[in-house]
Order: sequence, then structure tokens, then C-alpha cells
Amino acid sequence: MAPPGVISACNAVQYTSTSRASDLSETTPPAAVDSLPGAPTEPGARRDTTLLQGELRLAGRLDARFFALLRAIDASGSLQKAARAAGYSYKGAWLILETAGNLARSPLLVSQTGGRGGGGSRLTYAARHLLETWDQLQARHAGFLAEQEAWLLQQSHLSNLLRRLSMKATARNQFAGLVTELHDGPATTQATLDIGHGQTVTASMTAAAASRLGLKLGAEALALVKSSEVVLVTDFAGYKLSARNQLAGTISRVQKGAVSSLVGVTLPGGATITASVTNDAVDALGLAVGQAATATFKAYAVMLAVPA
Repeated sequence: MAPPGVISACNAVQYTSTSRASDLSETTPPAAVDSLPGAPTEPGARRDTTLLQGELRLAGRLDARFFALLRAIDASGSLQKAARAAGYSYKGAWLILETAGNLARSPLLVSQTGGRGGGGSRLTYAARHLLETWDQLQARHAGFLAEQEAWLLQQSHLSNLLRRLSMKATARNQFAGLVTELHDGPATTQATLDIGHGQTVTASMTAAAASRLGLKLGAEALALVKSSEVVLVTDFAGYKLSARNQLAGTISRVQKGAVSSLVGVTLPGGATITASVTNDAVDALGLAVGQAATATFKAYAVMLAVPA
């Protein structure tokens, strides 16, 4: 597994890279529990790799959840309990088992009623053989992915990009760049990132946080800015703003919601920064696609993330 990274605001916080490149938006949900280190997994199931992810399905429909159902039936002897554990309704579990048994031309479940031990369900030989085959395939699949990731890690131009994409965070705006300036004060440090095409982003953090990040000139870093921290200016009217970061571009998207809108400003070079603006403000300023605008935000609104 690839090393985790570190995020810094006023305090440095560790994050763990996830295995899938995700839609990095402020509505991105946290990583699923079963993807966390140390979380329980099926016997024979692979741990998530850093850059690659693959899902096994047999016959296009028998996936990990189906085999979790079989394993739960084997452990509990109860279809009702197993269905609940695997995330099926009782009816849904019966249907998938019945369909799979029909296609296999052999029932996968035998139900017992009454008797000294009470009723229950047990797997047939065909179901156990299917489960063993799944476990073997999972192990072979994990080996295949590990082999392909080893090759991918040798392609530095791709692996670095994928690592940046694999990080999940609630900040909608994320920019990759190189540290070009560091200014250390008695209590705070300012770091400036070159994000390309003549654009820079400056972050301000405590000196302790900067020390924990180990910031150095020329180091790669990510700048994260929440859309709610971005203020759009369409006319400075001869005034200067104190906001350290001011990125000029053209409005390329106005996505209205019930109360607020997401306004995207495309910068020179093609990068986009998004601001969350109330609908009243959108209407008052007449924000529209094609209009010139400057996205402004304070240096303290920027969090930095660096590889650990």
C-alpha cells in the first residue's frame, strides 16, 4: 500500500489515500468502512490497492455480496440472518439464490424445518464448491492487480497523477503544484504554489504545521479550497482587496440549486475554480456564462497536502 499523505491547515492532519480516483466534490462521501485499513474482509478477498481497483463478477451477476450471503448462511444456518448481514431483503436473497440455482442446475440451499435442532438452512455441495472457486479467483485476481500496479508505479508520469486523483476530500477546489516560495515568520508560514499557466496559490499556516509537513522549495503539494471560501468579484471599481489569492478567469458554469448556486470560473490554461454563491447574489450581480470574474480567497482558507 502506498504511503499516506499529510494535510495542513492550522494543524497538520493525516489522510489515507483511497484506491479509486473519485469525483472530488464537496459532496463526496467518506470512504466505505470496508476500505479502511484493518476492516474485516472476506477470506480470500484482496485488500484495496492504491491505484487500481477491480471487481469480480461471475456470470455477470454473482458478485462479492452474493458470496457474502453464502458465507453468512454457512455461518448462521439462517437465511433471514444471512440476508440481513449481506444487505439483502429476505425476498431478494431467495430470488438470487433461486436464480443462481436454476442456472447452475443444482440448488444452492437446503431448508430444514422443525426437528430437534429447529429449522434452518444449509449450503449444498454445489454452493460450497462455488464459494471455494470464488475464494481462489479472488486470490488470483489480487495477484493480477498487484502485478499490474507494480508496472503502473514504474510509469511515474501516470502514477503521480493517479495518486493525486485518488485522494478524497470535501474541498471542491484542488490544485496540484510545486512550492516556489516559503516565508517563515515567528508564528506563521506562507507557502506559494505554482499551479501552472502563470497562476499561483498561497497558503498560510502555523509554523508548527509547516514544520510537520516538512515543506521545501520545489516540493510537490496540493492546494485545497472549499467553494464556500471563494468570493467572486466582477468589478473592482478601482479598489484593491486584501485577499492574498486572486485568480482571474471567465465564468463557465452557473449551476443553480434551491438556495445557492455553484459558479465555475475557468482560468487561463483550462483549470476551473468553483464558488458557492447564494441565488440572490447570482441574480444581483447578473452572473452568467462568458462573464469575466475573479475568484478571491484568503491564504488562511487554503489547506496544503503533501506526500508523506
